[in-house]
Amino acid sequence: AALESAWPNVRHQTCIVHLIRNSIAFASFKDMKPLTESLKKIYQAPSAEAAEMALEEFAESTLDKRYSYIVPIWRRAWDQVIPPFKFLQ
Repeated sequence: AALESAWPNVRHQTCIVHLIRNSIAFASFKDMKPLTESLKKIYQAPSAEAAEMALEEFAESTLDKRYSYIVPIWRRAWDQVIPPFKFLQ
């Protein structure tokens, strides 16, 4: 709120590193590599649409069945995750 009062056009961006840390915080060590590879498909997607598709793909995966808390974390922050994608197009 303080930023918005000083700079009305400012947009807050959620840090991808924090989303990843929150996503893997309670994951089994053996699942770390597949989890981080799946999440990388989201945040390294070439567009917001591709990122959304990667998130949906993760939501339908066996990893989501084991770690069902991850997709809601990303969905809650989605409006702050996607702004950088506009610079890719």
